[in-house]
Amino acid sequence: MAGDKTPSVHALEKPEKLQDLLKADRGDDCTPCRVVGGGAFLGLSAYSYWSGMNQLERQQAKILASGSRFGMRSRKLGITATSVGLAWLGIWRMFM
Repeated sequence: MAGDKTPSVHALEKPEKLQDLLKADRGDDCTPCRVVGGGAFLGLSAYSYWSGMNQLERQQAKILASGSRFGMRSRKLGITATSVGLAWLGIWRMFM
């Protein structure tokens, strides 16, 4: 404790730069961790899209007969948006 330098009041009042805080918060991440994590998101994205569209095709008659205000187009858009979001997370995890 004797070697600790006490910061001045002026130094404490000055906010830290956001980029410096983000770099310090990032931590060390190994390449295999990034590949596995990103691959998991990309795989989940592909499965989500494939499974969602497959289920929509099977349930298309029931959906159209129900008279719901959410038709096939909005449901397909929701599945696509979810899949694109997961794919973006996978790419972000791998490279950012």
